[in-house]
Amino acid sequence: MTTAGAPSRARRRRPADEAERSIISMMDRRQPGVRAVVGVIGTGVLIALAVTCAGPLLWLFKAATSTSTETLAQPFAIWPSGIQWDNIVQAFAEVDFARYLGNTLLVCLGSWFFGLLVATTGGYGIAVLRPAYARVVSAAVLATLFIPGVISLVALYLTVIDVPLLGINLLNTFWAVWLPASASAFNVLLVSRFLTTIPRDLFDAAKIDGAGAVRIFLEIVLPMARPIIGVLSLLTMVAAYKDFLWPLLVLNKPELQPISVALPRIADNTDLAVLMAAMFISVLVPVLVFLAFQRQFIRAAGSAGALKE
Repeated sequence: MTTAGAPSRARRRRPADEAERSIISMMDRRQPGVRAVVGVIGTGVLIALAVTCAGPLLWLFKAATSTSTETLAQPFAIWPSGIQWDNIVQAFAEVDFARYLGNTLLVCLGSWFFGLLVATTGGYGIAVLRPAYARVVSAAVLATLFIPGVISLVALYLTVIDVPLLGINLLNTFWAVWLPASASAFNVLLVSRFLTTIPRDLFDAAKIDGAGAVRIFLEIVLPMARPIIGVLSLLTMVAAYKDFLWPLLVLNKPELQPISVALPRIADNTDLAVLMAAMFISVLVPVLVFLAFQRQFIRAAGSAGALKE
């Protein structure tokens, strides 16, 4: 009787024991002075984090809606001559920002589609199909993570300007950005690790029912892999949106360049206020996308780390 009740008592005492392991014990928290100090410190930390995270974005909005003279003479003055909304309109009219934004969306969507295609099919082959050479492929994919991207930059560029077997030049086409971005060893390994947590009994039962590899992938793997697909979507879109060096090398035509390449190119010939307005819009777009889908992203990130029994 005593032995059977011991584990339950240990489980009941565990939350209190964990609370006592913190820097400030529960007894100390009951004291008014300690609560006040902890509250002040916590408030100060939150304010510092808010200023650090939102401060640059707020200043960029201020500079985007101010004149160039005000930004240079009084960078921290709050709109001495009022808010200049015309800067945002001029960014679309003078800088041709709409074209660059459209190119950026094309780059992001293409990188997202082909990236998910390679990651899900590659992870499915390694973790679920498990051919005889699966371990060799997994080790080879893992080994590529230890190669710095700068080292393979020249080889990748030579491959793009003369694709093996096809003999075509992909420069100044979005394929030159989409295809290299889709070959992500990290994404393949991330999907394969997630798929290994799915019980094998599901796949065995599907095979007994006559389902082939393609049907298992479409009807079982993809629906159950939604959490990791959400995480990969966020990582892939953000990486494609902020990439600068590779689009600069393969997209030489100005009419094909994304925001990350176009804005530095036109910076010297554009009014500072208009340039700041364009930069603010370019920063605001991914922030709005994340705020619109934050529940899905956070839920997917949390579910991706859970093991399924």
